[in-house]
Amino acid sequence: MKVDVLPRTIHDALTQDVARLTAALALHSSGARIEAQSLLQHVLKVSRAHLLAHPERLLNECEQAHFDELLQRRISGEPLAYILGEREFFGLMFKVTPATLIPRPETELLVELALQRLPQITPTPASGSGSLFRVLDMGTGSGAIALSIAHALPDIEVMAVDASIEALAVARENSQRLNINNAAFVQSDWYSALDAQRFDLIVSNPPYVAPDDPHLQQGDLRFEPASALASSGDGLDDIRHIVANAGVHLSAGGWLLLEHGYDQAAQVRDLMQQAGFSATFSACDLAGIERACGGCLPS
Repeated sequence: MKVDVLPRTIHDALTQDVARLTAALALHSSGARIEAQSLLQHVLKVSRAHLLAHPERLLNECEQAHFDELLQRRISGEPLAYILGEREFFGLMFKVTPATLIPRPETELLVELALQRLPQITPTPASGSGSLFRVLDMGTGSGAIALSIAHALPDIEVMAVDASIEALAVARENSQRLNINNAAFVQSDWYSALDAQRFDLIVSNPPYVAPDDPHLQQGDLRFEPASALASSGDGLDDIRHIVANAGVHLSAGGWLLLEHGYDQAAQVRDLMQQAGFSATFSACDLAGIERACGGCLPS
């Protein structure tokens, strides 16, 4: 027998389900409220301002059922970005799927570092493209890093590579959604498909978690592609490969910029120095954690 469900207002839905999210995911109530609002905005296709302005609005049966379905997925631990199908990064909205990592605020540091250093480089001819600079983003995933750089500097040429065909499809769709025309996408296992191409700057957020790290079984990481998170050995094997072979694909005076784990900065700087990079440095994210390293290929 069908059980009638009493209609709920926006206020009722948010009040009741913020408490459910808080209890199920051990979230702070403010974080749980933002998540519940995001889910309800998605269901109703309205802005947050609309939710706040119309707390008395009743949800119809279909809206309640859809909201309850999404809420249960979140309570089960599925990342909010995968449920909504998108995530904001560097002021742009990116489609994300389980084939890609979820873009994170700390990775915006890589984009900022790239935009700071490109003006310091003397560009080399870019394969007849007429572009001032060529940038390579390795392991692009959703394309967040590559497309953020390309959007900020529409006169440069950006190449984004990934070994995953599924991830590249998402990145290409994001370039179309954002109307970014100065980025190209190539399937490549790191440098394997690039022949002798050279770039003025190489940037990457590669896998850097050790395969046995317990964090891989916690939170959002449980749902994200393991191949984009974990690197063999101590977690630095992919970074070692990128650093060791960067000189073949960087123009003289070019920069290599890498994201890494919270405790890997010294090791990554050492790898860069051993590979002949100069002016090596580490940069901290907004939490004060050394999150990225860079080095310059001497002229």
